[in-house]
Amino acid sequence: MNIVDQVPNYIRSLVPYAPGKPIEEVEREYGIEGSVKLASNENPLGPSPRALQALRERLDQLHLYPDGDCFYLKRGLAEKLGVAPERLIFGNGSNELIELAVRTFLRAGDEAVMADRAFVVYRLVVQAAGGSCRIVPLKDFTHDLEGMARAITPRTRIVFLANPNNPTGTIYRRKEWEGFLKRISSEVLLIVDEAYFEYVADPEYPDSLRYHGEERALLTLRTFSKLYGLAGLRSGYGIGPKGIVDLMHRVRQPFNVNAAAQWAALAALGDGDHVERSLKVNRQGMDYLGDELAKLGLEQVASQANFILVRVGDGQAVFNRLLRRGVIVRPMGPYDLPEHIRVTVGTEKENSRFISELKAIIKG
Repeated sequence: MNIVDQVPNYIRSLVPYAPGKPIEEVEREYGIEGSVKLASNENPLGPSPRALQALRERLDQLHLYPDGDCFYLKRGLAEKLGVAPERLIFGNGSNELIELAVRTFLRAGDEAVMADRAFVVYRLVVQAAGGSCRIVPLKDFTHDLEGMARAITPRTRIVFLANPNNPTGTIYRRKEWEGFLKRISSEVLLIVDEAYFEYVADPEYPDSLRYHGEERALLTLRTFSKLYGLAGLRSGYGIGPKGIVDLMHRVRQPFNVNAAAQWAALAALGDGDHVERSLKVNRQGMDYLGDELAKLGLEQVASQANFILVRVGDGQAVFNRLLRRGVIVRPMGPYDLPEHIRVTVGTEKENSRFISELKAIIKG
């Protein structure tokens, strides 16, 4: 057999992550201008002005390798979070940290528990490592923590939790979370993906950092891609017990976070004005979109993030028709939600454009 024929079936059967088309390609393909992208949950205000300034000031240093330990970013973030620097690990987006954790703590034949209709990368990474995924259905579009606890077996090594969850935008709350923790031993690594945590306004939201302790195998993942508007630079971080983080560092490749990402992330950390503007735009946009979608009689899932899951009938057809009108959203067929689309909260102008085009499609 040649090298291709020897690849195991768990690799062959993987379905690659399907990214959306760039705006430029959509406009070229459909002969349109002024498109609006509301598909990837990005910050519509763009990056922090301080981050942009930090990049401009250091562009002449791009010939140098990045700081392999993210020393200054680590120190700045540790101070902001009130944690020891050795409890932090940085990655090329939080996606890389998901992969590092799986490579470190899961072996072929081991299991990982995750919710159905959660971030698709969890399944991809576990399957690529030869692991098995135990999928627990959502309950009212929300993680069923009791069901996930029951799904754990002696072969379970990792449990993935997304709070808020992508693509539903829902959260589990403090009472359920604390009850769940009582049932989980330190033999299982809990990975809590909090990429959208800054957007949550619910007072019962359980910030997982408050539940860390050396006796608990808990890894919190966060990112600079969403609220901080640095998705193009790919910078995410994890917080966990020193022992867990130390082992992940042994697997991590050197220079995995590029220099520009480190400079921009550190500057963005100190830009409170940009954060407040971004949160205000998101709150106003959520209110507007929620009201307008309700007027159209469309079902929507109550979201605590910066996007809304909307039931529109034939999700792929509505996506295609919006695309031809220059509005890019995300169809939810890959998440087994063929009647839904996911729309990111944009600027006031972008939100209005989306609603206007959606109305025309529905009424047409």
